[in-house]
Amino acid sequence: MKTKKILPLGKLDFPILSRLLKKYETILDPRVVLGPKLGEDAAVIDFPDRYLVVKTDPITFATEEIGWYAVQVNANDIATTGAVPKWFQATILLPEGKTTEEEAERIFAQISEAAKTLGVSVVGGHTEVTYNLDRPIVVGTMLGEVAREKLVSTSGAKPGDAIILTKGVAVEGTTIIAREKREELRQRGYSEEFIRKCQNFLHKPGLSVVRDALLANQFEVHAMHDPTEGGLSAGLYEVAQASRVGLLVDKEKIPILEESSILCGEYGLDPLKTIASGALLIIAPPESVDSITSVLGKHKILATTIGEIKEKNQGLKIVTAGKIEDLDFSAKDEITKIFKQSGPV
Repeated sequence: MKTKKILPLGKLDFPILSRLLKKYETILDPRVVLGPKLGEDAAVIDFPDRYLVVKTDPITFATEEIGWYAVQVNANDIATTGAVPKWFQATILLPEGKTTEEEAERIFAQISEAAKTLGVSVVGGHTEVTYNLDRPIVVGTMLGEVAREKLVSTSGAKPGDAIILTKGVAVEGTTIIAREKREELRQRGYSEEFIRKCQNFLHKPGLSVVRDALLANQFEVHAMHDPTEGGLSAGLYEVAQASRVGLLVDKEKIPILEESSILCGEYGLDPLKTIASGALLIIAPPESVDSITSVLGKHKILATTIGEIKEKNQGLKIVTAGKIEDLDFSAKDEITKIFKQSGPV
């Protein structure tokens, strides 16, 4: 008898997800401009004078400031389409036997604070104390709107386009490690100051790429994408898949923040494959690069050109120490390793 394959922790493997999306596509309304597709950050629905953009995303790895995370990551995916995040809903699932009223209020307060910072209205949702959970889970849904002519998708990348990355990789991974492994890091000799700085990556440099995306979209942009689970490598793969192109990136040009490099090294994680909210991939024609990087720089947002979009037949490549290799990517995020290990790597 054939043994059934148990799926690993994290996103569904890309081939499985792609097959399921194609097999069970259910778009019955002709107003759906953009539906479910591997690599796309959000759905787009046509309204008479603009597009409505919709996104849903859960927070499952982080437990501290989970409400803040939920608003930020969903707003990011709205902004990658060029849209302004406007309305938010949350389904809050709380573990039976260990949730206090104070814990529930803490999550509500985090959602409210994050929404206010982005000018987003919290318009509803659902709350429930449920069984067989060991931590809270928040599933967010964000809606936004964009003028028709300013819509951007992940699938618009063209050969010859530049690949720009804002901030650096593993911003979210850094704050998750510092928050979830606080005591362990103390035991390993890390200072309170260092741990607090890494925990504060949630706010500085921050998980939000809303400002990054809206500033960049003042100029000609062909695609934008928010690399999350699977890190930068998975994000690049998703752009290539959605746009049906190849790409070449230079590893030495990819900004990795010092603290991110240290914590990823401590736990044996590849920074390029570690959850990367806080960074934004901007795919733009060469003539837009200086304008985009300049305006982002004026707002103190680091923007680095890390590579170029190629023809599809050239594949997905990365230059490492002068050697061109295949880009290694996976739907499974490196951050899952920290929840499976306790001793030094």
